[in-house]
Amino acid sequence: MKLRTNIYLEEAQATALDKAARAQGISRAELVRQLLDKGIRDSASSDLEADLAAIDASFGTLLGKDTTNDIARGPDERSRHLHRVATRRVARP
Repeated sequence: MKLRTNIYLEEAQATALDKAARAQGISRAELVRQLLDKGIRDSASSDLEADLAAIDASFGTLLGKDTTNDIARGPDERSRHLHRVATRRVARP
């Protein structure tokens, strides 16, 4: 289902849009839909890339000069639960 949306374009934008649509053999509306899809897709992937870069840059920031690269972690309830689940799966026929 398509919903109607009206927007105002600058004259140069409308001219460029019409030229690009003609070159591709599609309507102005179809080109706008394709450009919106691409913009949304690119925005989502660039957010992911930025998030991954931030995570990568943060590794080691909690470590002081006198510590090793390993953060000591003891078993918690979640790790014990995961171990129980994994053990049950292995034990099943």
